[in-house]
Amino acid sequence: MDKRLKMATIGGGSSYTPELVEGLIKRYHELPVGELWLVDIPEGKEKLEIVGALAKRMVEKAGVPIEIHLTLDRRRALDGADFVTTQFRVGGLEARAKDERIPLKYGVIGQETNGPGGLFKGLRTIPVIFSPAFSAGFCPRRGE
Repeated sequence: MDKRLKMATIGGGSSYTPELVEGLIKRYHELPVGELWLVDIPEGKEKLEIVGALAKRMVEKAGVPIEIHLTLDRRRALDGADFVTTQFRVGGLEARAKDERIPLKYGVIGQETNGPGGLFKGLRTIPVIFSPAFSAGFCPRRGE
């Protein structure tokens, strides 16, 4: 692969972003991401700036040519993206607590990503992802 890719991450202010960046650094030669666009909502701006600054330092220290962009403009981040990842949580940490506690109340392991808690999260998240407001402006680089 000689083409450098554009990746957009919705929910870029997440505490999971440094792990994502670490993976991109370690696998740069197999997956040459040249641009990583971290996008968040206005309420997440402060976290986006903190996490984004860390991501930029990680990339600089590793010496890989990944440009980190921070934005609240989802359309700009998605424009021409080769692929998109998401790591946002509809309902915030309060919803996560419910996802984990409600199953435990019924003797079922409470997780936010699988089992009943994962289903709860999916039922909140999937409609948002497929809403016209969320996907407006998506224009892949290859016209696909």
